[in-house]
Amino acid sequence: MNEHIGNNTLGVVTAPGTVCIKRVLPGPVERVWAYLTESDKRRKWLARGPISSFVGGDVELTFHHSELSQDPAPEEYKKYEGHTNKGKVTRYDPPHILSYTWPDGPNEPSEVTFELAALGNDTQLTITHTRLASRNSMVSVAAGWHVHLAVLIAHMEGRQVKDFWENHSRIEPEYQQLIGN
Repeated sequence: MNEHIGNNTLGVVTAPGTVCIKRVLPGPVERVWAYLTESDKRRKWLARGPISSFVGGDVELTFHHSELSQDPAPEEYKKYEGHTNKGKVTRYDPPHILSYTWPDGPNEPSEVTFELAALGNDTQLTITHTRLASRNSMVSVAAGWHVHLAVLIAHMEGRQVKDFWENHSRIEPEYQQLIGN
């Protein structure tokens, strides 16, 4: 995809504790839906594990960033290799809307929503992550989605990702500036 369609633009803060990021992905909505819901496809860009196909069902995402890129994780992120997020499906409307809870500290979990819409032969993906407990959470989540989506796009276009962590290190300060301290 070309940069001019906005696939490297920063996400935006749409409300307190809420970040939203949009991308255009190659292929039809059903193809993108599979990359959101099927563990073997999702593990190539985000995390492996089951996501129930009904509201109230379990979500279990295990992150293996070492499989997403050729560059090694910085020391401060190595502890997250093999980390598992557990949540619950809150919306399930295939192939257009998927939402589930996401751990965010000791309090109420945050929630991530994926919305898919056909855009010609491609798909517009909107990720809205709400109820983030702090600015640090907002920065971390926004930078994470930004870089993971770059991996997804590269994978769907048949390109290899070499620099996940370099990209993360580059984009995180931009989100710190956008969101503030």
